[in-house]
Amino acid sequence: MPRRIADGSKAPVKKNYCFGCGSDNPSSMRLKFTYDKKNGRVICRLRLAPQFAGLPGYGHGGIIATVLDEAMAKLNKLHGVTAVTGHLAVDYLRPVPLDEPLQIVAWEVDVKGRRRFREGEIVNKRGKVLASGTGVFITINPQKMFAKSVNET
Repeated sequence: MPRRIADGSKAPVKKNYCFGCGSDNPSSMRLKFTYDKKNGRVICRLRLAPQFAGLPGYGHGGIIATVLDEAMAKLNKLHGVTAVTGHLAVDYLRPVPLDEPLQIVAWEVDVKGRRRFREGEIVNKRGKVLASGTGVFITINPQKMFAKSVNET
């Protein structure tokens, strides 16, 4: 349902089709994050479902990268910016099991101009780091960057 704008017109309802967290995407992982403002971190607790398998019983490497990218991207909200992934690197340290409690944590390390340097980890219930990632996120002006695609719809 469209929402009303101050001038009485209706704005289209924005849908969230994000693969990581999108509630309007039937294939979404439906990741949910909490924001720890005091420590400058985002946290997600999850169990990887069987459809995210690589080797039997373990998470697919692309899904592991997705989860780390999503966690680092969620720092945008914490820092009040819009930024897109410019670079992502993942270290696969141990197999990430399916259907076991996992915690994903991400934090910002540094900011240089428009570049935001971030790190994240996937940790098991015993506190072992299973995968870690680093990313460089580029701060953007969404009205400028997405103006063409918005005007084409």
